[in-house]
Order: sequence, then structure tokens, then C-alpha cells
Amino acid sequence: MIASLRSRIDGWFLSRRPPSDTLELTQRNVYIVPTRAGWTLGATLLVLLIASINYQLNLGYLLTFLLAGSVAVGMHVCHATLRGLAMHMMPPEAHYAGAAAVFRVVLHNTRRSVRYGIGMAVRGSGQWAWTDVPAEGSATVEIAFKPERRGLHPVPALTAETRFPLGTFRVWTVWRPAAKMLVYPAPEAHPPPLPPGEPLSGPTATSAALRPQAAGEYDGLRAYRRGDPLKLVVWKKAARAQATGSEDLVSRDTQQTQREELWLDAQATQLADTEARVSRLCAWVLMADRLGVDYGIRVAARVLQPSQGEAHRRACLEALALC
Repeated sequence: MIASLRSRIDGWFLSRRPPSDTLELTQRNVYIVPTRAGWTLGATLLVLLIASINYQLNLGYLLTFLLAGSVAVGMHVCHATLRGLAMHMMPPEAHYAGAAAVFRVVLHNTRRSVRYGIGMAVRGSGQWAWTDVPAEGSATVEIAFKPERRGLHPVPALTAETRFPLGTFRVWTVWRPAAKMLVYPAPEAHPPPLPPGEPLSGPTATSAALRPQAAGEYDGLRAYRRGDPLKLVVWKKAARAQATGSEDLVSRDTQQTQREELWLDAQATQLADTEARVSRLCAWVLMADRLGVDYGIRVAARVLQPSQGEAHRRACLEALALC
């Protein structure tokens, strides 16, 4: 009952915050409440005041009002630390489901003094990132978030707060960025080898069959097979793979074998579960890209013709994320 009521109040509160990738903190969107230490200090001041009145202690009055004045100044400084700050959300990069994603927020300070102890986190996560913003400068905060599902998701609501200088008050705000983050499917941990190629059709296959094969002339790449001559191994790619920690070898493919093209689709996975299919296709896309072979993808109603490169890999992963 209490959790449901709290969820409804939280939803109503967030609905009143218009989405925006930039936010300037003012009196209207910055809030302040005492912390547990602040409530304890308030109770202590009340006890000191009662004792000073009861025993007519002049030094007790002095100590009580001195501490109360310090608390009042601390409250003003704490609120001013966050008020007037400008926040800007950097365009989020695509990440894989189940892996840690990072949002980058730039904090701009136009004041001539440093703003200390400013923390940011995904609302309700409890994982804070703290920074100090220099005078008339800016600072970048990296906020961790773990997306669980693939697809195009809005950036979750963020919270910024500070408790500087005494820790007796918590000044905070809530921000709803308008940016969206693309989450790729999680690749299968141990996928099977790439599926066999499909025969080329149309004039491309005819021209490939009629082309004479010159000695030493090669037309493509494929995964290394046991028994391949060493002269067919692409040693430059092997050295690059070793530098990146990969053990995949690539062999040159002759024109005769270029009558086939590699297509990745759901039927080739031989899996019944939709998410398992998408996960295996994602792993195959990464494998084919790492091997440097041309590959195409057929997912849902979208078809991407065989190609290779960074742009093609991103397009295939995006298609898998949104299918």
C-alpha cells in the first residue's frame, strides 16, 4: 500500500518535469531538507536552549545562538552551491544489454567561486558520482547505469544533490533528460560457428563464375580452416587480433568460393526463443565483423545487404536492437 502510494506520487512528480537535455537550476527546481545529522543538531540546540533558560547560563545562550547562526549560514551556502548551476546531457552512446552504460553530464559554473561536493546518480539507484565544479568552468560527471532490455529507451531520471559545507542539509533536484539510448542485444557467450554461405543469384553469380582466376589473385576473406596453406593466412589481421586479445585467424578466399555470400537470419540460428535468436545473431555479427568478411542480415522485415565495416556493423546491431 505504502509502496504503491509512493510510486504514484513519484510518477506525478516526474510528470511535472518537462524532458530536456539542458537544465538550469533555480529557486523553482532546487529543494532543501535537513539530513539526519541536521535533525540531530536541531534537537541538540533545543536541549541547549532549554538548559540555558532553566539554569540562566549566559555562556549557554552564547553557544546555542552561535551554533544556530552557523547552521543558518551553512543552509544558505548549501542551497547556493547547487542553485545557478547549468547541466547539459551529452548524446549517450549505444551499449549492450546487461553491460554497464555510462551517461556523461557536463556541469557549467558561471560563478566566481568553486562549487564543492556535487553528486549525480540515476534516480533511486544510490550509485553516486561526485565532483567539484571549478570557478567559471565546467566539469564532466560520468553516471553508471545498467540497461536490462534491448531497444531504444529514454535516459532515466537523474538526481543531483549536495550537502556542502556542514552536511546538515541536503539540497537536491530531479532532472528528466530528453535523450534516448540505444541498447544492443546481449551477444551469446559461446556462439556456434558462422552459418554456411548461400549461393549467389543473378548476374553477380554469373560474372563470378565466368571470371578467370589469376594465380595469386584473391577476392575475399573467411575464417581460418584447419589445413589451409600458410600463404593464405592474412598475417596483418592476425597480428592485429593478437594485439587486441583475439585468437581468430583469417584466410584469403579465392574467387571460386565467392559464389556464396554470408546471410545471418533467424532460421540459421535453429532456436525457438526470440531473444535467444537475437542474442546469437548479435554474436554472429560481431564474429563476422572481427573476421573481416562480408555479411548481410535479415531480421523481421528489414534486410541489410552483405557488406562490412563499422557503419555496417552498427546498422546490423541497430536492426537487431529494434526488431
